[in-house]
Amino acid sequence: MSLGMSYKPNLNAHIPGTPLNPAGGVHSPSTSMATSAQYRQLINDYGPPSLGYTQGMQGTSSSQVPQSKYAELLAIIEELGKEIRPTYAGSKSAMERLKRG
Repeated sequence: MSLGMSYKPNLNAHIPGTPLNPAGGVHSPSTSMATSAQYRQLINDYGPPSLGYTQGMQGTSSSQVPQSKYAELLAIIEELGKEIRPTYAGSKSAMERLKRG
C-alpha cells in the first residue's frame, strides 16, 4: 500500500501564520485555502500510480497511454485469445447440455 492511500491529512491542525478561530470547529477561509493547497500538493506527490512511464507535462491526463504500449497490449490479448478454448470444446455431453439450455 502506498503512502498516498493511507495518509489522512489532519484538517483540524493549526497552520502556522493563520489566526486561530475562537469558534473552534469553523475554519476561516484562509485556513481552508491553505489546507486545500496542502492536499493538492499531497496528490501531486503521492498521486495516482502511473502505468510505468512518467508524465511529460503536468497538464496531461494520466489516462493517456503511449501508442506503443497500446499496440503491445493488443498483441498480447490476440495471442492469449488463440489459446483460450470454451469449456465445451471437444465434449459431446457438454455441447448437448448447452443446446438443451
